[in-house]
Amino acid sequence: MKRFLLPLLFALLPALASAAAPSSRPNIIVLLCDDLGYGDLSCFANPNIHTPNLDQLARDGVRFTDCYSASPVCSPSRAGLMTGRNPNRLGIRDWIPPQTGIFLRPAEITVAQLLKKAGYHTFHAGKWHLNSRTDGSERTPGDAGFDHWLYTQNNAAPSHLNPRNFIRNGQPAGELQGPSSHLVVAEALRWLDETKQAKDAPFFLNLWFHETHEPVAAADEFLAQYPNEANLDRRHYFGAATQMDAAVGKLLKYLDEHGLRENTFIFFTSDNGPETLNRYKGAQRSHGSPGPLRGMKLHITEAGYRVPGIVRWPGHAKAGTTSAEPICNVDFLPTACALAGIEPPKDRALDGASLLPFLAGKPIRRPHPLYWQYDFAISDPWAVSLRDGRWKLLANSKLDQFELYDLTADIGEKQNVASQHPDRLKAMTATMRALHAEIGADGAKSGNPTARQPNAKKK
Repeated sequence: MKRFLLPLLFALLPALASAAAPSSRPNIIVLLCDDLGYGDLSCFANPNIHTPNLDQLARDGVRFTDCYSASPVCSPSRAGLMTGRNPNRLGIRDWIPPQTGIFLRPAEITVAQLLKKAGYHTFHAGKWHLNSRTDGSERTPGDAGFDHWLYTQNNAAPSHLNPRNFIRNGQPAGELQGPSSHLVVAEALRWLDETKQAKDAPFFLNLWFHETHEPVAAADEFLAQYPNEANLDRRHYFGAATQMDAAVGKLLKYLDEHGLRENTFIFFTSDNGPETLNRYKGAQRSHGSPGPLRGMKLHITEAGYRVPGIVRWPGHAKAGTTSAEPICNVDFLPTACALAGIEPPKDRALDGASLLPFLAGKPIRRPHPLYWQYDFAISDPWAVSLRDGRWKLLANSKLDQFELYDLTADIGEKQNVASQHPDRLKAMTATMRALHAEIGADGAKSGNPTARQPNAKKK
């Protein structure tokens, strides 16, 4: 009997290994905030805002002090996260106003599509802002690879509380009761329960919170945590950050209760820096903090796109550590592919790199230095930047004015050291010009309109 069973066992081994593979791969979760500044969490040195759940997440994983978004404004940043590509390659150069025909084109491969093809169950809830129309004529989260989706085109309306503009799987969801971030997490937990994903791993949750973007509104229970803040608008901002943190806490509790903590990779970050320009009618509740950084949202200086970053993956991301390794949300797609054991797309330029070597104590192998271009930046005259290790190069749109900073010694970009490092300036300038030309050529072929919309000044 043994001589018959042994060959049979060897014959079955590949099938058994294949069947076991999905459960051995980690679940993947992205937690993306909107307009949350570098200095808006207590674990990033905010002295006023209470974020106990995110503080604990940071203690359980790696806190990245040099984490970046792909752009200093929302739509391009989100496009970079979804595709692993600089958003200017996609023709998404600024925030997407309604009815403009700008959207994430079908030719672009998303991380959700890749993970779904690899056997992951995929879910999106929250802001999308990668289309300009919600009538199905432009790419929805469902078209971009998500099995279940609950989204708004842009901001929650009329505010974060009791929004009425969510769309669930193509149909209006009606008025929903509660804070937006809590609705997003509740939808995710229902989906996990109803589809039994907790027992049928792996899954990918893409949770894009509306907090702390205008119009900011915090529920009474979170306003009550700031009784000594006399300014009501500032209290709402602080409360909205804590409100979002509490929603994260509900998700983390669920993972613990269902035995999902150990096999789940979590990436928490923000889409861009803080909004502090008071460009909105009515209450001005944008009170985000850039911390020690120069500028804010819409700037090409550090505060425009240097944002909080936390990675938790038990057994891989060393708990309680802080890293100054520069990472960016364009790194998420290649990282997710590595987690899933699949190859990222080979037929197009990717601007991100997998973070798994770093978590294993090895260097990140980037295709080129981190690059940003925002042609509508208000940090005049600067519109383009490049980071290579500790060095940051700023340039104007014509690439004929430059400043060089050593970010390790000068996080606030106060001391231009270009004259002290002529060779480095020359090398980085050449790299920037080459990337600018390459990315611009891709963007011209994207199919998205290139002219800025007339109402695009207000975000």
